[in-house]
Amino acid sequence: MKNIAVILAGGTGNRLDKSYPKQLFKVAGKTVIEHTIAVFEDVKSINEIAIVANAIYLSEIENLVLKNAWKKVKKILVGGVYRYESSLAAIRAFERQDNINLIFHDAVRPLVSPRIINDVVAALDKYNAVDVAIPATDTIIEVDSSVIVNIPDRSRLYRGQTPQGFNLHTIRKAYEHALQDPAFKATDDCGVVKKYLPNEQVFVVAGEESNMKLTYKEDTFLLDKHFQLRSINSTSIQKNDAAITGKTIVIFGGNSGIGNCIATLCTNLGAKVCILSRSTGNTDIADKESVKKELAHIANKYGQIDFIVNCAAILLKETLHASNYQDVCNAINTNYLGMVNIAIEAFPYLRASRGQLLLFTSSSYTRGRAFYSIYSSTKAAAVNFMQALSQEWEPFGIKVNCINPERTKTPMRISNFGNEPEGTLLDPMVVAQASLSVLTADYTGQVIDVKQ
Repeated sequence: MKNIAVILAGGTGNRLDKSYPKQLFKVAGKTVIEHTIAVFEDVKSINEIAIVANAIYLSEIENLVLKNAWKKVKKILVGGVYRYESSLAAIRAFERQDNINLIFHDAVRPLVSPRIINDVVAALDKYNAVDVAIPATDTIIEVDSSVIVNIPDRSRLYRGQTPQGFNLHTIRKAYEHALQDPAFKATDDCGVVKKYLPNEQVFVVAGEESNMKLTYKEDTFLLDKHFQLRSINSTSIQKNDAAITGKTIVIFGGNSGIGNCIATLCTNLGAKVCILSRSTGNTDIADKESVKKELAHIANKYGQIDFIVNCAAILLKETLHASNYQDVCNAINTNYLGMVNIAIEAFPYLRASRGQLLLFTSSSYTRGRAFYSIYSSTKAAAVNFMQALSQEWEPFGIKVNCINPERTKTPMRISNFGNEPEGTLLDPMVVAQASLSVLTADYTGQVIDVKQ
């Protein structure tokens, strides 16, 4: 069987209260539909992708296909006013072909996991219709005229998601019956099969809470947070050492710890490595002119700058009320203003090379901790800054990502925590290896977890 993913992107964004459709809303450096299609593009069980779009936004979708060079996208179809009309557009586009499974998915569910997709495809070996759902966690009540008339057993209630998979013959037959019904109404395709082919079993695959649908304005905040918290585990990234060879890489704060390990790895791979720090070259990233001068010198010497890594940071481990004010200012100037200075001065060089800026956050970025008020808040800012820049710089081909390592055995940590039990800290070389993988990866706007 040939498995064709049908990405339903016919919405106009009315409920989102935006002047553009929700599938073109940007999060983590890309539009929602780009994130969605990227998942299906990478899943091996999917052979082909068809996008069903609103005619008004057809050119935008076509441009995204060209920009991303998706190999599996073979058709861009025009949808209708109602969701079922978009499903019908796909059914009719493939109805002359045999041995086809259609896997319908909402374009505005960009966090669908490969596991869900593979489970749907696998279930289609046995069933002709497959749904995805998660158990209802709230009590569901049936109301008539503002009065409760029934409280169904919650243990049997589920919330539907997508993708929904079908044998082409089955879903086509269901719609043939449905279109002859004057009272036909449909909210999803499994409902059409269930109503008009009552003897056809619809198998249910376990969904995931994170597989949320962008519908209302409030969902944009939840979706953004899901992307921020989802992260990418460094072990899932394929290394491409050859992409480092001959490149010019600038490492701020590279004289020790993670930065020094990155420098060592890149040097061994034949890269031109430039380490900039206060201790080795009097480069203070809090001084914009200092950053500007050093980057200009490196660009003149090597012709271009391909990667810029910022490992420089100051950690104050003490309560805010007991901190020296000048120390607080120094930490903010290095951890935040320094990051901004690097980005401003790096932009023209990375635009020319279509390179990448790699920042570092901390596991404390998701929640401020006592004794770390300045450090954890500036590291949270690094994540937000990265996400914003990834959107601003995406049209120029510049990638911006952020490494989030677990507790790592670096001189900065040792000076604040002393000697900690062996085996409880990451080796900085492990973080450095993950960083190189990220530098050569083809994504932007992501937080990458590095764990033991």
